[in-house]
Amino acid sequence: MEEKNKDIVIDGQQETLLFQDVCSIIEHGRQQAYGSVSHIAIATYWKVGKRIVEEEQNGEKRAAYGIGLMKNLSESLVPVYGRNYSKRNLDYYKKFYLLFPEPEKVNTCVHNLEWSHIRRVLSVTSPEARWWYLENASKGMWSVRELDRNISSQYFERRLAAQLPANAEDLPTLSDKDPLEYIKNPVVAEFMGFRRDSIYSESELEQALIDNLEKFILELGRGFAFVERQQHIVTQTSDFYIDLVFYNFKMKRFVIFELKTHRLTHQDIGQLDMYVRMYDDLVKGEDDQPTIGVLLCTDTDNTIARYSVLNDSDQLFAAKYMTYMPTEEELRREIEQQKEFYRLQHKEDKDDGR
Repeated sequence: MEEKNKDIVIDGQQETLLFQDVCSIIEHGRQQAYGSVSHIAIATYWKVGKRIVEEEQNGEKRAAYGIGLMKNLSESLVPVYGRNYSKRNLDYYKKFYLLFPEPEKVNTCVHNLEWSHIRRVLSVTSPEARWWYLENASKGMWSVRELDRNISSQYFERRLAAQLPANAEDLPTLSDKDPLEYIKNPVVAEFMGFRRDSIYSESELEQALIDNLEKFILELGRGFAFVERQQHIVTQTSDFYIDLVFYNFKMKRFVIFELKTHRLTHQDIGQLDMYVRMYDDLVKGEDDQPTIGVLLCTDTDNTIARYSVLNDSDQLFAAKYMTYMPTEEELRREIEQQKEFYRLQHKEDKDDGR
């Protein structure tokens, strides 16, 4: 009995020390908060999580102490510092530290972010995806709503679909000038307002994208600027109209989009190929990289990927667009199907047996 009471006293002393340490961290954070509220708040929460983990590791042999640690700490902190230090939030801070244990790396990623951004990223299971969302949300100054949509639409996984990684360790590092950094398949365009079973014309599809241009550019990725709709190209014998033209300042190249309300066909790819060659010849400047052509259609076709000019081309891409937000499982299946579609376009992948 005396030994048990001794343990309780020791635990009480350690909980008091923990409370004092966390108070010190919070006070230090508050003193700096006038300069950069969100940045300092995130750093403070990370340090709180670190201190909690350290305390749990020190007390891991005493299960009874560990069970009540978070609850007791929260009950001491909330009256002094408010609901930001409720048990639920302390759990988030602990998870934040455990998932992002490198302070220097975290510090470079949290500019332009709020705690709500961090908390949303904590739900992502893939370590690579977590870092990617954190870095790109900061670079792109995404709102919390934009970040939520990108995570929900598996932006990271769709972006990587064309790269065909064998496993997470083999993911290639892409430069800002690589088209695969920007070409996603499928394209999720639920923002256009069409229902899953909607019937619409190509002009209505085009108008819906124009009406939601800002959201469409966000879906495309960084560096895109809108150039023109139905751009008129004149040759010696004919007039042509390209659906949508963008310029990407990261890649330093034009990106043209052709929109189709049907499944991919050989004729569609032939038309896109002609437009890309024409644009390179008549519009592209000397300092611009070769033009990229993207055909958005309701579904792709593996036979066309294998046997058309789409095969092994570095300038032509086709992608399926979805006018509704699919379920997580539907999107996962779709990404896997589009991986196979991309694989069939590239001879080196087939030859390697990948």
